[in-house]
Amino acid sequence: GAMSPIVVNPEPYFSRFVRSGDPLLQELEAEAHAENIPIVGPLVGELLFILARALRARSVLELGTATGYSAIYLARACALNSGRLTTIEMDPRLAARARKNIERAGLAPHATVVCSAAGEGMAALTGPFDLIFLDIDKADYAGVLGGCRRLLRTGGLLIADNVAFPDADEFNRAIHADAGWRPVSLFAFLPGHSPERDGLCLALRC
Repeated sequence: GAMSPIVVNPEPYFSRFVRSGDPLLQELEAEAHAENIPIVGPLVGELLFILARALRARSVLELGTATGYSAIYLARACALNSGRLTTIEMDPRLAARARKNIERAGLAPHATVVCSAAGEGMAALTGPFDLIFLDIDKADYAGVLGGCRRLLRTGGLLIADNVAFPDADEFNRAIHADAGWRPVSLFAFLPGHSPERDGLCLALRC
């Protein structure tokens, strides 16, 4: 027989199940909204935490810190995994804010904010990392793909945010054509994410 239709109004329906974070994360959400800083929001934040925990990731690299919102989710997983997060942010003012927010979250022992361009910051690292979260300017994604491959361990996970943006097209084509990766690109409704309809790429390094 035919498939039953899904729930009526799926977006409001699934929005009900998004767990809001603690007061610090809520404060960062309000700031991001007021200052137009794109953040991953509580749903993708929770997904990052779950994936880092499920992988038992002890070394995590984030490219694009902004004010440290996603870094807090990743560093919390690292703390539970007895690991650490390295997060790279190009803008010195944002990097300073991220450091302060990570300290306020009590995560300074588990996270290091590096202020540099992504490519330069990556060149100084040896890895291997268990997980990399990619969230810099989308036009720069394709250029750092080789660096991500170098730094990730075999079986490590790359998560790329905002792959529905036209600027991510070169990256999307490259990763899907590369036998060194097993990627899935999910086009999804992501409540609280900026924007709420976007693509996320999850790729295993072969």
